[in-house]
Amino acid sequence: MASETKAQRVERIKREKDGLDVIGAIAEYACNGSDPHPDDIDRFKWYGLYTQNRNLQKEEDPTLYFMLRVKLEAGEVTTEQLKTLGYISNAYARRSADITTRQDLQFHWIEVRHLPVIFALLERVGLSTKMAAGDCPRNVVSCPVDGIDHGAVSDVRPLVRAVNALFRDNRDFSNLPRKFKIGISGCRSHCISHEIQDLSFTAVDHPSGRVLFDVSVGGGLAKNRRIASHIGYAAAEQVVPIAEAVATLYRDEGNRENRSKARLGHLVDAWGVDAFVARLHALLGFELLPPQTRAYTPYALRGHFGAHASSVEGRSYIGCAVTSGRIGGGGLLQLAKAMQRHRAGMAKFTTTQNVVVLDVPESRVSAMTGELEQAGLSPNPTPFKARTLACTGLNFCKFAISETKELAREIVDYLNERFPDFTEPVTISVNGCPNACAHPHIVDIGFVGAVLKRGERRINGFELIFGGHLEGERSAFGEKSGIKVAPEEAAGIIERLLLQYLCSGYETFGAFLREQAYDTTAISAVA
Repeated sequence: MASETKAQRVERIKREKDGLDVIGAIAEYACNGSDPHPDDIDRFKWYGLYTQNRNLQKEEDPTLYFMLRVKLEAGEVTTEQLKTLGYISNAYARRSADITTRQDLQFHWIEVRHLPVIFALLERVGLSTKMAAGDCPRNVVSCPVDGIDHGAVSDVRPLVRAVNALFRDNRDFSNLPRKFKIGISGCRSHCISHEIQDLSFTAVDHPSGRVLFDVSVGGGLAKNRRIASHIGYAAAEQVVPIAEAVATLYRDEGNRENRSKARLGHLVDAWGVDAFVARLHALLGFELLPPQTRAYTPYALRGHFGAHASSVEGRSYIGCAVTSGRIGGGGLLQLAKAMQRHRAGMAKFTTTQNVVVLDVPESRVSAMTGELEQAGLSPNPTPFKARTLACTGLNFCKFAISETKELAREIVDYLNERFPDFTEPVTISVNGCPNACAHPHIVDIGFVGAVLKRGERRINGFELIFGGHLEGERSAFGEKSGIKVAPEEAAGIIERLLLQYLCSGYETFGAFLREQAYDTTAISAVA
């Protein structure tokens, strides 16, 4: 009998038991201590669970550890939720906690036997891990200052809630060909990066005089590397029906025979954009207004750092950088303590692994800014700390070739010391493998995990990608430079690039990289 392909196996597993139904098996494994069935381990993803790499695990320790992702709708966390998350981190996750690029939070070192208690703790404060992963709609990303930013085009919080409600626990969409990522934003900074979402709705001031939503489909990274296609404009009341219709088309027509070609962007390419739009219109019963070319904020300028007055009278918000998203249990509790002391109502995690504290009384802004800085959450970050991303990395991820989080911190510290007066935004990504979880193809400098040779030795290092950029139709993915570096060489490579740029006459570092104005030989000499 022929063995199953990866796609055949996953599809069989989903047919035999919906991923949402694995919760009963999780409780049984936790209670009786038996080893989870491999098929159920795959279904665990529907509750945010992935098996963890053994890289940091003691050889004599046979425990099967998991990463656990908590779904934070709209990135929102209250003080009480932060306290609970901090407690879980310290009690069950060896103080680990990382902010993700979908505004979620991830723990490591999770044991199955502790899951019922963890799930109960989360439920008590209104949180869940359900559909934080798996072949289903993932967390809907949105701007962290939706509804309170004076410059926003539209308050999209009701739409974010409505789309989340549409897919939450919805078994009509719990078995898609692959993951399905949606973004909704009313932000003029375009901070959710709509260009790389499967489906996005971006509020714009339309020439008709109305606020409408740019609808874009088919964006993605890694093997689905594709800039989303802008297919037209919709009114606010059409957003939920469009989200449901696109998900329906994807569910029914997406590729289930080859998981490397199973994302929505592959379907759009297979049909062609015009045919996809025609099928969508037929399913909707109405048509989008025609697409138009628009200007969008350059990727490097997308962010909400520092203290700003909000649209709520007497209140401000404070945007802070968290190096590579590694906040830890201590950081969660420090943030909760600061918010409680200064009477801030809520925080939101961002798609760049940072955090914005909302509802800060104006009289408390100065004191709270100082306290956040002391906790390692930087309201006025350097250009290097502000936009440096890192994926989970070799220590915990089974797919990673190289470690990332600590290297990202070392790079930021090194560049801060070497270039204390540098003010231009620089975007960096440290990615442990080619799967692009930390978005290495859309930043100025992307490090992608790779094996390289040093003399007769083969070591885990990185291949460099330069010149990624998002800006609507002017977007471009970074290109391979042909340079491979060991981890200890990474910071020096960036230093050499910055020195070349400062002598080049180019107006921006991104343009310098995109036009390949750097001296490859001189850079390679560092390695």
